[in-house]
Amino acid sequence: MLRVSPMISIQDLVKQYGKFTAVDGVSLDVSPGEIHGFLGPNGAGKTTTLRMIAGLLKPTSGRVLVNGHDVATEPEAAKASLGFIPDRPFIYEKLTAGEFLRFHGGLYGLGEDGLDGRAREMLELFDLGRWENELVESFSHGMKQRLVMSAAFLHRPRAVVVDEPMVGLDPRGARLIKDVFRTMSARGVAILMSTHTLEVAQEMCDRISIILKGRIIARGTVPEIRAMGDGHDDHLTSVFLKLTGGSGLQEIDEII
Repeated sequence: MLRVSPMISIQDLVKQYGKFTAVDGVSLDVSPGEIHGFLGPNGAGKTTTLRMIAGLLKPTSGRVLVNGHDVATEPEAAKASLGFIPDRPFIYEKLTAGEFLRFHGGLYGLGEDGLDGRAREMLELFDLGRWENELVESFSHGMKQRLVMSAAFLHRPRAVVVDEPMVGLDPRGARLIKDVFRTMSARGVAILMSTHTLEVAQEMCDRISIILKGRIIARGTVPEIRAMGDGHDDHLTSVFLKLTGGSGLQEIDEII
């Protein structure tokens, strides 16, 4: 059987701040077409890990590969294959939506030929086509999130890393994002998505990894993770309680 190489590969990743270890030996693979959920309570190390994948933070040790390219030694090649959607994106609000995407495309070296068409395609995909010529400062929070996501997919990345994609979205916007992610996954894009919401992981993810205090404590499909929790694994019990504010394993079982 032919083995498919992972599109995102994290190998023994560590990030320390003085004596504090935020990420402690995390290893993780995401295959082409896979939506991989990265779950954990606030402060577990999710955002720090994603920022190292995106090249925004330098690891203390370990290695990150995107489409076979090492983020540390081949940053331009790695980032050319990667789209990144941060939890708190920055947008130039004095630009129109169309101008913002064309500016973003220029940063990735996209030529003018086809860029306008590609920008319109992404705006339509994220239900922003009517606002192409409107200033971003007039956009709602949800519209700004969708614009940032359209920019992340603009250069046709092979992998996308997204930090808490559903925060602040209304139900219609959340449904749209879920549909877009599934569409991109079907096209072979690998998606690594952090969330602290088990419901989102159940609905969207092929596999999930649970991180607690900087370490991966469980990995598998949602049914596999549920089976581990039903077995009253101490580490899983701890993280489940944190994820639900202390509601316990019974309610977790009802959620997932």
